[in-house]
Amino acid sequence: MEFRHLGNSGLVISEIAYGNWITHGSQIEEEGATACVRAALDEGITTFDTADAYAQGRAEEVLGRALKGERRDGLEILSKVFWPTGPGKNDRGLSRKHIVRSCEDSLRRLGTDYLDLYQAHRFDYATPLEETLRAFDDLVRQGKVCYIGVSEWRAEEIERALTLADEMGLDRIVSNQPQYSMLHRVIEPEVVPASRRGGLGQIVFSPIAQGVLTGKYKPGQEAPAGSRATDETGGRFISRVLKDDVLERVQRLVPLAEEAGLTMAQLAVAWVLQNDNVSAAIIGASRPEQVGDNAAAAGVRLDESLMARIDEALGDAVQRDPALTVSPPQRP
Repeated sequence: MEFRHLGNSGLVISEIAYGNWITHGSQIEEEGATACVRAALDEGITTFDTADAYAQGRAEEVLGRALKGERRDGLEILSKVFWPTGPGKNDRGLSRKHIVRSCEDSLRRLGTDYLDLYQAHRFDYATPLEETLRAFDDLVRQGKVCYIGVSEWRAEEIERALTLADEMGLDRIVSNQPQYSMLHRVIEPEVVPASRRGGLGQIVFSPIAQGVLTGKYKPGQEAPAGSRATDETGGRFISRVLKDDVLERVQRLVPLAEEAGLTMAQLAVAWVLQNDNVSAAIIGASRPEQVGDNAAAAGVRLDESLMARIDEALGDAVQRDPALTVSPPQRP
C-alpha cells in the first residue's frame, strides 16, 4: 500500500480507502461486510470511510464491529454529517444541534472516542456557514474530531469556508470528497484548482463509476445477476451511466487495460490516483476478492500516452460540467 498526505495537513492516509456506502448494513450481510474489511486490512488499507446516513446508521455499526480489536491509532476513521438521520426537523443539515448530536451518535456506533476526519456531507443553504464552521471547530477543540472536511462542495463554497475560517480563527477544512472517475470529471475545471490554492486534498468516491468501469456491463445486454445494477438501492445510482453509448465507449478501454497489465477496475482506480490533488480513492466491495483487485492499483503509474488514449477512447461520454456538483437547495 502507498500513502499520501491529506491535502496540506499532517494526516497521512492510505491512497486506497475502504468505504461502505450502499454495501454495509444493506446490500450484503454483516459476515460478508466483515470479510471485506478484513481483506482491506490485509491489503494494508488503514483509511475507512462511512457516514451516519448510510443504511440509517447501520453501516457505522457494522464497520465499528469489524474494526474492533484493531489498534485505533493505526487507523484513520472518517464519517460525515448532513443527510437525515431521523424524522425530526433538526435531524438533518449542518446546524450546531445536528452536527454535535450526530458526532456523538457516530462515535457511539463506531465504538471509538474520536474521528480522524469529520465531513460535511453536502452544503447546507439553510444554516449560516459561520455556525457550521464553529460547531466543527468546537469538536476539534474537544478532541472528538482531528480534522474537518466537506463532500461535494462547489469551488466557491470551499473558498468561502476557508476565508471565514481564517477571519474567525477557526480550524480549516483540509479535504473534499467528490465523485470522480474517468467518466465523471466535473471537479477538474473549478474544484481542483480551488482546492490546490486552499490546501485541500480530494478523497474521491466511485472511481470505477459504480462498477461500470469494470467493463462487466455490456451494451445491449441485461445487467449481470447479483451486480449493483440489480440491487434496489445501488441500481438508482448506477442507472445514470448504464447507457449503451457510454458502455460502448467503456468497452474500448478493455485492450488498453490488457496492454497495461491491469484489470479494468485497477485501471480505473489508478487513473484517479494520477491526479496529484487526489489524496485517496475510496473503493467499495461486496466480496473480499474485489478488495484485493482494486487495492492492487496502489502505486501504479500510467504514462502520458496511455492517459491520452483513455481520453480518446471515452470521448464525449465524459461528464465535465462543474454545475453537476450540487447540494440540495433545501434540507432533505
